[in-house]
Amino acid sequence: MSETQSNVAEFSVSEISFSIKRTMEDTFGYVRVRGELGRISRPGSGHIYLDLKDDRAVLSGVIWRGVASKLKIQPEQGLEVIATGKITTFPGQSKYQMVIDALEPAGAGALMALLEERKKKLAAEGLFAEDRKKPLPPMPSVIGVVTSPTGAVIRDILHRIADRFPLHVLVWPVRVQGETSGAEVANGIRGFNALEAGGQIPRPDLVIVARGGGSIEDLWGFNDEAVVRAAADSRIPLISAVGHETDWTLIDLAADVRAPTPTGAAEIAVPVKAEMMAFVDDRSRRLNSGLVRFVTGRRTELRAASAALPAPQDLLALPRQKFDTLANGLERALIVSTKGHRSDFQSLSGRLSPLLLTRLSSKAKQDLVQLGERQQRALSVAVSQKRQAHEAISVRLAPARLIQQTTLGNERMSGLSERLDRAFLARVAQEKSRLDGLQKLLKSLSYKDVLARGYALVRDETGKPVKSAAAVASGTALAIELADGTLDAVATSTSAAAPPQRKSKPKKSSSSKPTTKDQGNLF
Repeated sequence: MSETQSNVAEFSVSEISFSIKRTMEDTFGYVRVRGELGRISRPGSGHIYLDLKDDRAVLSGVIWRGVASKLKIQPEQGLEVIATGKITTFPGQSKYQMVIDALEPAGAGALMALLEERKKKLAAEGLFAEDRKKPLPPMPSVIGVVTSPTGAVIRDILHRIADRFPLHVLVWPVRVQGETSGAEVANGIRGFNALEAGGQIPRPDLVIVARGGGSIEDLWGFNDEAVVRAAADSRIPLISAVGHETDWTLIDLAADVRAPTPTGAAEIAVPVKAEMMAFVDDRSRRLNSGLVRFVTGRRTELRAASAALPAPQDLLALPRQKFDTLANGLERALIVSTKGHRSDFQSLSGRLSPLLLTRLSSKAKQDLVQLGERQQRALSVAVSQKRQAHEAISVRLAPARLIQQTTLGNERMSGLSERLDRAFLARVAQEKSRLDGLQKLLKSLSYKDVLARGYALVRDETGKPVKSAAAVASGTALAIELADGTLDAVATSTSAAAPPQRKSKPKKSSSSKPTTKDQGNLF
């Protein structure tokens, strides 16, 4: 056994590991592997570690940082891809892996499936709702464009704006393709929104996100979730102009308006200055001609109305004649009124002699003195009466008297309280006794006591008591209530029994005791 062991080649761990590494690299030099992306890890080094898997196996893969920055699409979990690279091993952990140099989706169907899944997710959050859309300004003064500064798109937009309505255009330069395009476009939208109104850099009234046409891989950056959220959160109205008319991306759904092309976005954003000037000139001419027609019509109406009015002399003729008549009568009336007032004054002056005025003055003075004396006497009497009433009240309000009255009131209140308690207890006892009697009477009249003596109560299907056998049809469900419970029964036949004949009692002789005339039946 020792000789057998001596014939086997001996390797160190490193020798065998690197030998396996060279064998695998020589056998699988450059391969294309199709599979679904599983776990994806992006450490701080910039490399990407991932798993390629199918229904039976898993293959680890690594994308070095230099290659990761040049990928057309970023790896996402669940995406079916075709990875191109070489198979190698990692001796440090005794495992094999694939070093990926290129990564592409496994056909357009894989990307479309991923796009549809992302679209449903963002739509469920309400980012594509119509009530989030903002109206575009009719005439913006500043327009912000997020696009590549070196492509034909920005030149088309600037040229179209200059032709239609020259205004201030701000360009936010971004990459429109590649790994970082989504993040740069999102930063451009948020950057325009972060500008302050009236600042050193004017804040745009409208933002255009534009890119030329391309394949779904080329336009994939505009399907980035960060771009869609930035467009939906933009406070500035936003026009999406990505690709041609047949192309669509998720930013088109989140934007306020989608333009078929970048040139179309410029046409939507600004009006044609020449058309607006022609429109204003046309409205000005129509306004002037309408004003002239209005003034001419009113002048004609005024002339027609003035022709129908009478002459000013005719309007003033009758008032002037009436004024002359009243003026002539005024002089005569003034003379007559003056004579009448003079006569009245003379008659009154004869009655107002100095002696008469003296007598009237003396009499008024005497009356005033008498009234003063009467008022003084009345005041003295009133003061005396008030003083007597005050003294009487002060005697009644002496402290000893108040204490005596309070003591008597307390004693009377105690007596009344005791009487009230006794009366309340007596009334309660009386009502309790009356309630006990009524309860006994109710119990004696209740049919429950009758059932306890062996009788039964029969009810029909509706719960009503059965009073006659003739009222019950055959097959009717009945409920028989006894003293200790209820039985269910069914009527099999019915027969009306003749009422029992009462035995006639011999008539009492007239000598028997007569009955009272209005005596009632006790039951």
